[in-house]
Amino acid sequence: MSAFGAYFGLVRVGWVMVREGVVLALPSEGLPPMVSLAKSFVGIFANRRAKQQTRTDRLAKAVERLGPSYVKIGQFLATRPDVVGVDFANDLSQLQDRMAFFPTAAAKALIEGSLGRPLDELYSRFEEPIAAASIAQVHPAEVSTPSGPRKVAVKVIRPGVRQRFANDIKAMYLVSGLQERFMPSSRRLRPVEVTKTLEQTTKVEMDLRLEAAALSEIAENTKQDPGFRVPSVDWERTGRDVITMEWIDGVKMSDVEGLRAAGHDLNRLADTLIQSFLRHTLRDGFFHADMHPGNLFVDPQGHIVAVDMGIVGRLGKKERRFLAEILFGFITRDYLRVAEVHFEAGYVPGHHNTESFAQAIRAIGEPIHGQPAETISMGKLLTLLFEVTELFDMETRPELVMLQKTMVVVEGVARMLNPRFNMWKASEPVVSDWIRTNLGPKRIVADLRDGLKAAVKLAEAVPEIAANTERFHHELVHMSENGLRFDPATAEAIGKAEARHGRSGRIALWLIALTLVYIAWQVT
Repeated sequence: MSAFGAYFGLVRVGWVMVREGVVLALPSEGLPPMVSLAKSFVGIFANRRAKQQTRTDRLAKAVERLGPSYVKIGQFLATRPDVVGVDFANDLSQLQDRMAFFPTAAAKALIEGSLGRPLDELYSRFEEPIAAASIAQVHPAEVSTPSGPRKVAVKVIRPGVRQRFANDIKAMYLVSGLQERFMPSSRRLRPVEVTKTLEQTTKVEMDLRLEAAALSEIAENTKQDPGFRVPSVDWERTGRDVITMEWIDGVKMSDVEGLRAAGHDLNRLADTLIQSFLRHTLRDGFFHADMHPGNLFVDPQGHIVAVDMGIVGRLGKKERRFLAEILFGFITRDYLRVAEVHFEAGYVPGHHNTESFAQAIRAIGEPIHGQPAETISMGKLLTLLFEVTELFDMETRPELVMLQKTMVVVEGVARMLNPRFNMWKASEPVVSDWIRTNLGPKRIVADLRDGLKAAVKLAEAVPEIAANTERFHHELVHMSENGLRFDPATAEAIGKAEARHGRSGRIALWLIALTLVYIAWQVT
């Protein structure tokens, strides 16, 4: 029945997109004639209201009708312009994750079920929600402490959201599988892997213990950093469905006039924001990947406080060195080195020519050097770089795409605070310090230390490797002499699976056909 559910889910998504005019608003350039004709045909089913709206408004309305799961899917795809296209990704990035509140009684029941204690034992006061999104909603509350009552924020998971998402993601798997099967050009983007990443990141976001752990980790990483912090977690009142954290009294970064009225230095805040983000990225390899202005506050002491750590990104040492060498190469105009880094990292297939790739990179770098520094965007630079790498068959690196999208958002917030913000001047202390530490002589010492550790681990594993190799050799000899055989149970299971797959496919196609006939009849 899961296959039927995926097909019906796909039909429902398609119908909502048609009715809300999203399909009609998609660009027709480059489409095959038959697809373009089909797009024009389904346009007659779009309602009149939708035809008078912008594409962004149509998309927002469609996502609202489809439900909370599709808000998360839309937000995730907004970070993948390589998959959905730059224009469509920009539309998706404007989706507002605001949903209706669910009943406070349901929130209390979830808290008690998750923590195994009565609500009155946990909180001395528990108020109505003040904000709700697709995954959870937030309640103000108070807890009793020896020093008196302490105000906290309580984030509670939305009831039934996990099952709803599990059902909706099946349609995404169906689409991505069809895309890989019938659109060979899309295989470089690995649509099925993209869907798996979406599923995994959303599952992580729906376990609030992991968000609490992310807050704890970034707090530990940044405890010595100037001007940046995250809320502290109350672990006693945190579980799978609820997280209790410090209440933040401050001004949202989206309220520029409020920040100015509170006496904060906007230029300093812009510099602190970008420097903090780059420290998290380059030094720690762990960054907040949803740093829009609604998730950033400035407390009375002038510290930036980042909340909502449901979406985070990680970069390994290899990716951090790759990023730093690219930025350093663009700064020094060493385009050949930038090209070599791509090949050394294995991101660009070896059959391409390094000098030709360097030429393409020069086409990005040279125009930048002729512009005023305050107009140059590091996020835009990475966007252009990813566009060029597509020409050289570079496989999509999800962690780098997430970094690029987050960097664009962070730069946007910084320029909202300071319209003449100089990204390169603000980032120079952090980037240059990291480069000196990790791309200079210290790098050689670190690499030798890491290599020695790897050699010791390999030496420890040699006896087990030898035993496994000998066992594998014996199995190969046995197979060559007796052939590869399935036991009866395995052969029977394979036969049943093939028969069930064929029968399910035929039934699903008939159901889709009947559904479309019913929809057409309803419209007429």
